[in-house]
Amino acid sequence: QVQLVESGGGLVQAGGSVRLSCVASERAFGWYGWFRQAPGKEREFVGGVNWIGASAVYGDSVKGRFTISREHTKNTMYLDMTSLTPEDTAVYVCAYRRDVVVTTTASGYDSWGQGTQVTVSS
Repeated sequence: QVQLVESGGGLVQAGGSVRLSCVASERAFGWYGWFRQAPGKEREFVGGVNWIGASAVYGDSVKGRFTISREHTKNTMYLDMTSLTPEDTAVYVCAYRRDVVVTTTASGYDSWGQGTQVTVSS
């Protein structure tokens, strides 16, 4: 089973930027996604890309501010977040699905990372 490890979270001021990374344990064909979950809220789809970093899709709340990319030679996916607001505060988690199907629901993924906390201060 593909294992995923996120890094790059932390505390950032509103209006700032952060880059998150998600490293997979092996080179795996499929679809990779980012989700986030804030306290008391449901897990929200942030966006995703296919295994070569193409065909990116985004959730409505992050379009135009967040960018997802992936370097398949490094088994690493990135989430570049800009113009951050306190509403972006959440645990960000990456996920993997075995086939290349655009999937925006959490139940559609096969593997999950542990997550990394991003806190945006006002």
